[in-house]
Amino acid sequence: MVHTNEASRILLYDTTCRDGTQGEGISLSVDDKLKITSLLDELGVHYVEGGWPGSNPKDAEYFDRVRALQLNHTRIAAFGSTCRVGSTPGNDANVQALLRAETPVVTVVGKSSTLHVAEVLRTTPEENLRMIQESLAYLKSQGREVIYDAEHLFDGYKLDSQYAMDTLRAAVEAGADTIVLCDTNGGSLPWEIESITTDIRSHFPEVSLGIHAHNDGGAASANSLAAVRAGATQVQGTVNGYGERCGNADLCTLIPTLELKMGMHALLPGRLPRLTHLARTVAAITNQHPFRQAPYVGKSAFTHKAGMHVAAMRRAAESYQHLDPALVGNRSRVVVSELSGRGNLQTKIEELGIADLQQDDLPEVVQKVKELEHEGFSFEGAEASVEMLLHRARADYQPPFEMLDFMVVAEKRKGQGVFAQATIKVRVGEEVFHSAADGNGPVNALDRALRKALMPVYPHLGVFDLADYKVHILNGEHGTGATTRVFVDMQNETARWTTVGASTNIIEASWIALADAVEYGLSTYHAE
Repeated sequence: MVHTNEASRILLYDTTCRDGTQGEGISLSVDDKLKITSLLDELGVHYVEGGWPGSNPKDAEYFDRVRALQLNHTRIAAFGSTCRVGSTPGNDANVQALLRAETPVVTVVGKSSTLHVAEVLRTTPEENLRMIQESLAYLKSQGREVIYDAEHLFDGYKLDSQYAMDTLRAAVEAGADTIVLCDTNGGSLPWEIESITTDIRSHFPEVSLGIHAHNDGGAASANSLAAVRAGATQVQGTVNGYGERCGNADLCTLIPTLELKMGMHALLPGRLPRLTHLARTVAAITNQHPFRQAPYVGKSAFTHKAGMHVAAMRRAAESYQHLDPALVGNRSRVVVSELSGRGNLQTKIEELGIADLQQDDLPEVVQKVKELEHEGFSFEGAEASVEMLLHRARADYQPPFEMLDFMVVAEKRKGQGVFAQATIKVRVGEEVFHSAADGNGPVNALDRALRKALMPVYPHLGVFDLADYKVHILNGEHGTGATTRVFVDMQNETARWTTVGASTNIIEASWIALADAVEYGLSTYHAE
């Protein structure tokens, strides 16, 4: 990659497939790792660290199979440690495994802290320096690009700055292409990172420096940016900040900050809008819930709730957004709640294309939202219920059905277990329909009875599925008399929507959400 201003060039090094898998609850198959590697290559990440060859069969298979991937931008790195105490690189199993991986890049971790030399390696400072120097020189002689991860560098510098510098000098003299300064315990602060990196830069002005930060103090991203300010040109991290303990520096935060806030060149032109897709796809591959509040890429990153904010944004989007979400592939959202004003609903009306709702009706809808949220409803995650409130405010709105009565009976019979039966009476136009249905519970019975009543008129209801049903207890101190909030997710062949109901009676709360979901679907999606 060539940039017009090489001084502002940042190389991205992703370790999701190695360091990220050390996060609790994350386990990747070889196929998962290959998918992530391809996604990172499409984004334009310069290095992908695939694993530790020799440590397990999975990583060995990854390095065998990754050679068949058609990568246009990314260089694959194999990770390992220096040779062991008393051994030489030529007869060290770990170093030889790095070579057998046949990657163009090897990343070698070594000790920078006198504490680790004495207590973890149980060797002398001189032997540790030998291990670093000989390991890197050997790998460099084998034609590899060598990246040296100076583990615990910042903690080691605080203990004994001279010895920490000696370890870096050993790596430099051995021919390492890049020296990566690691805040392995994640407890350093940005001003410490910047000061120490500045000092190291002054001692090694011609050496390429990198930063590898962990998030144990909540400062991994800030520490990485501080190192860049001090001269680091390689930034290591993981997608979504996955990693051991509190995780690694999050590349999905760092990349747009580097590009959009600091004027650095990290990706090829036009790649940044792929970032949100990457973050959410990797979350799906790792079976992790996407973090809603993640900067730049989270679902809530550009979501607006307060009425005052929304009113201001309708005049100038930048009033409550630090950048255009489209730059990172995200989008703005407005949610409706008891904090909403007329602007929230007006924005929803424009999004939904409801042209015939009068402006004079909006204050009444706003008041209705506030009253219902006071009763226990929550409309932030139930946008279909918000849309139904707006439709019902239209003078010409004709609901597809009207519920007149329902009754639910739950019964246990000896030898037959517990079952439920619901009877329902609904009006469609001028016609009244009665139906009854059994179910494995009262909500299931109500759902079946409602469908049975409406299917003769709305046969496309047959493709609606109840996809999810969630119950939240709002005031548990009231025991069985607590208010219950119910969310219903319904879907058809092309869409999924969420509605909400609330009541001290769980059956009523469920019915409100269920009826809203069916009415929304019938009003919005019609048979082909």
